[in-house]
Amino acid sequence: MAYIKEQNGVFPSVCSLDCPDQCGLLVHKKDGKIIKIEGDPDHPVTKGNICNKVRHMTQRIYDPKRLQYPLKRVGAKGEGKFERITWKEALETIHTRWTDLISTEGPESILPYSFYGNMGKLNSEGMDRRFFHRLGATLLDRTICSAAGSKGYRYTMGGSFGTDPEETIDTKLFIFWGVNAVSTNMHQVALAEKARKNGAKIIVIDVHKNQTGRWADWFIPILPGTDSALALGIMHILYQENMVDHRFLETYTVGYEELREHVKQYDPQTVAHITGVSVEDIFKLARMYGTTTPAFIRIGNGMQHHDNGGMCVRTVACLPALTGQWLVRGGGAIKGNGGFLAHNSEALERPDLLENKHTRVVNMNLIGKALLELERPIRSMFVYNCNPALVAPEGNKVREGLLRDDLFLVVHDLFLTETAKYADIVLPATSAFENIDFYASYWHHYMQIQEPVIEAYQESKSNSEVFRLLAKTFGFEEECFRDRDEDLIKQALDYPENSWIDGIDYETLLDNKYVKANRKTLVAEKLKTPSGKIELYSEQLEALGLPALPTYTPIVKDNDHPFLFIPAPNHNFLNSTFSNNEKHISLEKVARLHLNCKDAERLGIENGEKVRVWNERGECELVAAVGENVLQGVVVTQGLWADLPDTKYFVNALTPDRVADMGGGATFFSGRVSVGKL
Repeated sequence: MAYIKEQNGVFPSVCSLDCPDQCGLLVHKKDGKIIKIEGDPDHPVTKGNICNKVRHMTQRIYDPKRLQYPLKRVGAKGEGKFERITWKEALETIHTRWTDLISTEGPESILPYSFYGNMGKLNSEGMDRRFFHRLGATLLDRTICSAAGSKGYRYTMGGSFGTDPEETIDTKLFIFWGVNAVSTNMHQVALAEKARKNGAKIIVIDVHKNQTGRWADWFIPILPGTDSALALGIMHILYQENMVDHRFLETYTVGYEELREHVKQYDPQTVAHITGVSVEDIFKLARMYGTTTPAFIRIGNGMQHHDNGGMCVRTVACLPALTGQWLVRGGGAIKGNGGFLAHNSEALERPDLLENKHTRVVNMNLIGKALLELERPIRSMFVYNCNPALVAPEGNKVREGLLRDDLFLVVHDLFLTETAKYADIVLPATSAFENIDFYASYWHHYMQIQEPVIEAYQESKSNSEVFRLLAKTFGFEEECFRDRDEDLIKQALDYPENSWIDGIDYETLLDNKYVKANRKTLVAEKLKTPSGKIELYSEQLEALGLPALPTYTPIVKDNDHPFLFIPAPNHNFLNSTFSNNEKHISLEKVARLHLNCKDAERLGIENGEKVRVWNERGECELVAAVGENVLQGVVVTQGLWADLPDTKYFVNALTPDRVADMGGGATFFSGRVSVGKL
C-alpha cells in the first residue's frame, strides 16, 4: 500500500478493463492525484502502447458526475431523483429489506447481477461470491459475453488454451475471424504488424469492413451466422486436395476420418450460397491456409453471439489441427488463454457456503424474463460491475422489470448509470486504481498485480469492502468474511492443480508486478478433453443431442424483417463504459448504422440521414452510413451508447434474449430489423 502514501511519483499499474490485452501501465501522480496514465514500456507484451480509453482514464476517475456518497431514491423509479444518506443507513436499509424478504419469500428472492466491469479477480468474483453463497441468494449464470464460444472451443480443445501471442511475430498467415482487433485487441495487431514486415499476410473475415477489415491485406465479407459453413468449406478443400497433416491427425486428434467423410457435403458451391463468399475466394482462402505455415487464427467474439455461436467457434477451432499448426511456433489459434492462468476459484468464491445445493440459477441474458415472468419472483437485485439496463438483450423488457415497484434494487457503481436510475439504494464504487487486486489476461500469458495508487474517492468503497460490511451487518460469523484482500490473493494462488502457475504467488507478484505462466507446447501434454486429444468428433456433444461433428445450422429467423442486425463494439467505448464520458462521446461523434448502398438506394436513404430501426421489441434512431462495408441485407451499428439527451440510440431494445446453442450464451447478433428514413 506504499503507493498511496506517496503524493508524487510514477507507479506501476494494470488496466482493469474487460479487454484481452490487459496492459501494463505507469501512473503519474502529483499532489496525491493521478495526472497522467501511460503504458509501461517494460511490459513484455503490451510494451508501452495503450488505447485512447486508458489514455483518457483520468477524465473518468475525476469526472464530476462520479458518485461520491450513498444515495436513496426519493422520486419515481427511473426518474433519477435521490438524496444523500450515510453508509450506515444504506447498509441497515439493505439488511432490513433483505431480512424481511428472506423470512417471507426465502433467500432466492434476492439476485446478484454482475459481470466484469472491473476485471480484478477480487472485485469481480471474490468476497461478493462468498456473501451471496452464504446468504443463499439465487445464483447468476454469467453468460453475456463469451459463454457460447468458450464452451464450443472447450469441446474441441478441452479448455481456454491457445497459442502464446508473443510467438505470433513468427506467423506467416493471420486470419482475424469475427474480431475487430484494431479496436478490441490492439496488441495482437501490433504483433501482426511486426510479422507483416517479415512477409506475413493478414486476412480478416467479418460481417463489417471495420477498422480491422480496412487494415487487412484481404478482407472477406461474410453473412452473419455462417462462419461454421465457411470453415467446413475450407476443410472440404483441405481434405480433397490433400493439404491435411495426416501424422498430426493420427497422433493428436480423434474423429479425423469421420470428419473427412462429413465435410464432403460442404462443397464450395454450397458454402458460397450459404455464406455470401464466392467459390473462387473459398478456394483461395483454403489453399492459402493449407499451404502457409505458421498459420494463426484469432477467433473473435463476433461469431459466438449467434444462435449457432458455440458450434461456429468449435468448427473454426478444428482448423489448426487439420494442418498440424499446433506444433509450429506462431501457428494455432486463440479464442482465449485464461486456462493457463486459472486460479483456485473454490478457495476464492467458497461455494461450500451455499447451504441449498439446489438453489435456482438465472441466466443473465434472460434477466428481462426473469424479472417479469418467474413463478417465484425476484424481489431484490444487487447490481455491480454491470449496467443491465443498457447492456442486456431485450432492453425494453429489462427496463420494464426494473420499474417494478415491488423490486428493491441496489446498485454499486462509479456513476449514476441507466440501471442506477431505477435503484432504491445507490452505493459509490472505487476505481481499480484505488484497490489491490490480481489480474489474469484471457489473451496473453501473464498474471499481474495492482496495488492501490490513490486513496478511495470521497466515500466510495470497493466490492470487497462492501461485501465484508454486509457480512458483518448480517452477523455472518465465518472466518472467511474477515479475510483481507491480501489473504484472498494468497488463497486464490494456492492451486497445485494448475502447474502452469507454479511459482506465482502473492509475494512474487509484488516483487515482479507481472509473471508468465509456465506454458509448454499445448498438444504435447494431455488435453482436458475426455480423450486427452483434440476432439474433431465429440462424444460429449453427441450425448447432449448435439452434432458430434462440426456442423452448420442456420440462425433462427424469428420474424420477417429484412435486415440482419449486428450491434458491434465501437472504438472508443467498452460496452457501456465510457459511453457517458464527454471526451469519448466527442471521439465517436454519433451512433451510425452501416448499410449497403444498394439497400440504401432501394429505401431512398442517403448517407448521413437519420433512420429509424425497428422490430417487435423496440426501436432506435441512428445516422445512416451508406457504402459497401456490409453485404446486402445486413446492417451494423457500433457501441452501446448511454441515454443521452435528445437521442434514441438504445440498440439493445432490438436484440433477442434467446440463448445460444452452447453455454447459455447471448444471441445479440441473430436479430432482425427493418430500416426506414425518418
